[in-house]
Amino acid sequence: MPRITAATVADHRANQRSALLQAARDLLLTDGAGAVTFTAVAERAGLARNSVYKYFADRRDLLTALVADATPRWTGPIRVAMEAADTPADRIAAFVTAQLELVRSGEHRVAQALADGPDAAALRAGADRAHADILVPLVEALEALHDPDPRRTAVLLQGFVNAATKAVESGDDFEAVSRRAVQLAVAAVTSAPGEADR
Repeated sequence: MPRITAATVADHRANQRSALLQAARDLLLTDGAGAVTFTAVAERAGLARNSVYKYFADRRDLLTALVADATPRWTGPIRVAMEAADTPADRIAAFVTAQLELVRSGEHRVAQALADGPDAAALRAGADRAHADILVPLVEALEALHDPDPRRTAVLLQGFVNAATKAVESGDDFEAVSRRAVQLAVAAVTSAPGEADR
């Protein structure tokens, strides 16, 4: 097999890095954050262990890159769903629904595994940025609803989603939980002072 497996060296490096991140992601989801070692990642990606050092300085660097790689997977579907909604209230509903769909798909397990792992403190900055990114379109929708304190309201609405996530993970019916979470979130912002004149 040729050493360079892409049209250019830059493409080859990008492919190798992507393969390593996917291997780390797979290990994280199947065995937890503790299983993400350079040896395990290299083996899973089919590369030599020392090649991992060409892309990541250390394990923390790898996990930080994993957070950065995962963030668009969380924020992208939420933004797409909200952009497709017709009204600000519909965008609030889409925000809740899209996040719970990510829960159903298992996508949130990456964030969960990193948050619960031994490197949680080191990864907090990246996780905080991802969380802030998720809230951006919600804040915009709340501003369109003339919410008097959109950032604080966004954080509180995220609490509905977090509670719904726990309910689904505990075995509650997904459709029932999702429907009720949407109802509560939309009612909370459309009936609160400041939104009536939207």
